[in-house]
This record gives sequence, C-alpha cells and structure tokens, in this order.
Amino acid sequence: MKRFAFEFVRRGLVACGFGPMVLAVLYLILERAGAMDMLTVSQVVIGIVSLSALAFIAGGMNAVYQIERLPLMAAVLIHGGVLYASYLAAYLVNGWLKLGSVPVLVFTAIFIVGYFAIWAIIYWVIKKRTKRVNTLLKRKQTEKG
Repeated sequence: MKRFAFEFVRRGLVACGFGPMVLAVLYLILERAGAMDMLTVSQVVIGIVSLSALAFIAGGMNAVYQIERLPLMAAVLIHGGVLYASYLAAYLVNGWLKLGSVPVLVFTAIFIVGYFAIWAIIYWVIKKRTKRVNTLLKRKQTEKG
C-alpha cells in the first residue's frame, strides 16, 4: 500500500501540471466557438484548481495497475470509477455540466463509451505487440535449435 501511495503521488505530480494547459486550450476553444466571452477571476481560479486536481488524480490512478494482487478487471473498474467521479465533479464544479438526471446520464454514456473505446485500442495495440514479440521469440528459438 505504501508503494501504491508513493507511485500515485509521483504520477499525479507529473500529470497535474498539464491541467492548466488543458484548461487554457478548452477556454480558447469555448471563446472561439462563441460559447464564452469573459471569465471572472473566480472562474479562472476554480478552473485551474479543479483541472490540476483532475490531472493529478487521473495521472495517479494509473498506479492502480501496479498492484499485482489486484485482478485486471478490478483495477479497470476502480480506475474507471475514480476517473468518472473525478471528471463528473470537475465538470459540475466548473459549470460545464448542469446538475440534472438527463445531463448526467448523457455524460455517463459518453464517458463509458469513450473509456471502453480507449481500452479497446490499448488492448488491440498490446495484443498486436505481444503477437509480434512471440513471433520473434519463436523465430529465435528455431534458429538456435
């Protein structure tokens, strides 16, 4: 547990610097799209703090895959659940999502589809790399034998 906590904090600190950069790009996109024309100091501060915290959590949560005793599916569910709660909280705090059953259900559906799409891509890439490594190993074994 101590190793997980250290790894969580280390990864979180590395990632949290990207939160304000993502926020700046997001605000620029919203401004160019005409969805936002002026921000208050409070909105900027809340945005910076919330996106830094979100990036810290998102970066740190990758450490859950370092826990060897934890089955992969449990790690995926923990990772996904914490990310879902973090993103939902950040969207609500910043006013990017209205609190209500329909907006939250739409957000939830989009999050689930996006999360599983990313995992499908990761799975496909790892499977492809594993197949290539196994082919190379078999070739090396036949060359030696």
